[in-house]
Amino acid sequence: MMQQVKHLINGEWQLGEGQPMIDVVNPANQNVLATQTAASDLQLERAVAAAELAFLQWREVPAPERARLMLNFQHSLKLHHDELGELLAQDTGKTFADAKGDVWRGIEVVEQACGIASQMMGETLENAARGIDCYSYLQPLGVCAGITPFNFPAMIPLWMFPLATACGNSFILKPSEQDPLVPNRIAELFVECGAPKNLLQVLHGGPKQVDALLTHPDIKAVSFVGSAPVAEHIYHTGSQHNKRVQAFAGAKNHMVVMPDANASQVVNALVGASVGAAGQRCMAISVAVLVGDAKALIPQIQMEMKKVRPGVWNDPEAGYGPLISAASKQRVAGLIQQGIEEGAECLLDGRDFRIADITAADGNWLGPTLFANVTPEMAIYQQEIFGPVLLLMTADSLDDALTVINRNPFGNGCSIFTSSGAAARTFQREVTVGQVGINVPIPVPLPCFSFTGWKGSFFGDLHAYGKQAVRFYTETKTITSRWFDGDVAGAPNMTIQLK
Repeated sequence: MMQQVKHLINGEWQLGEGQPMIDVVNPANQNVLATQTAASDLQLERAVAAAELAFLQWREVPAPERARLMLNFQHSLKLHHDELGELLAQDTGKTFADAKGDVWRGIEVVEQACGIASQMMGETLENAARGIDCYSYLQPLGVCAGITPFNFPAMIPLWMFPLATACGNSFILKPSEQDPLVPNRIAELFVECGAPKNLLQVLHGGPKQVDALLTHPDIKAVSFVGSAPVAEHIYHTGSQHNKRVQAFAGAKNHMVVMPDANASQVVNALVGASVGAAGQRCMAISVAVLVGDAKALIPQIQMEMKKVRPGVWNDPEAGYGPLISAASKQRVAGLIQQGIEEGAECLLDGRDFRIADITAADGNWLGPTLFANVTPEMAIYQQEIFGPVLLLMTADSLDDALTVINRNPFGNGCSIFTSSGAAARTFQREVTVGQVGINVPIPVPLPCFSFTGWKGSFFGDLHAYGKQAVRFYTETKTITSRWFDGDVAGAPNMTIQLK
């Protein structure tokens, strides 16, 4: 019997009662892994009501006890690391190594949540005025929601609900309908670790369910990761309904290569950062800006990219897996064709790739694709391709390269490869991008920092994980306090008896 994806509502796993019915498809061979039915309006109301009740109880649990739940949870995730990696690989098509990396990055955020007590400490000032003290607390918001994408079905849910619940909130997770199996398994482990049965709700569905969460009056905050148009809709709709919103959007990440950079380091980093995970990550390097004589690296880049071979998840030689869907493959292939028509030089055309494994012949395969002589006016530059496609541009100087990057509407991440400390410092100061790598191709920060996209890559004020996430999931309350001593004030002494 075909597996049916269930919703977690008030501690009970149950089938959906709404529409539509959605297949979960293995992108490597088009086999249907499971089916799911969207949550109905009534199920969503039940989930929100259960989450509201959970919040009223959970907020009273001391912070060290909430931290102990996170300690149990991270231990369980580590015990099930390979199991989750294999499930994720089959659900998304990622290679096993890449899938395990997805899980591990999520575990690191849970580890950050284990120290929640110190991260929620407020501030104090004794004698702000004579006999008056001032201090502040961080208090949870209430019911929070997270809407997560297909490309990191372990890491991004684990960005959200562990920190939100560690802060004292309850949480409703709406995973991508394209790969819901891993989020469900992670929720099972969370409950098994001792989480109150209604602290985490998991609802499946599509745009209808998303809009219902965005407009529900009892949801106080919404976290989202996805494409730029959807992120903008999430931000505006949620904000208009008086919610705190953080919406992580698209990207067009650049790597600047200076003439003094180490050639082998550049080529290895660039190939992995551009086609790894089939380019389906918001921190992928999709544009290399070769400054001056660095353009001599183009033949070497082409040669190394040509060696990368996609393959099924358990193929140890595979460089990356398929695209998530046939529609995604068609879209990327269309952009490749448009790039050729607009005059870019296609040095490698991944549309010609054919996998040797006949059991995966129907997968959404696309080989590494490389363009040279790309200009900012071309559609392949202006749009987020989200596939294994690398664009090569040239610049006469670092200033020219900075001009290209700073004019781009996205600002998620970028990097520079150079042997010059002066060039690196100029770059990190002048570039208008939130996350910068120096001789590091994909500068994803550790969870003790925050994930800080800028410009069109982020809508909101407070970013994911780290200190900013704690601020996002809490509200600051400031108290100004004055106590009168009975003797000093001349008032009669009063004795308070504690029962």
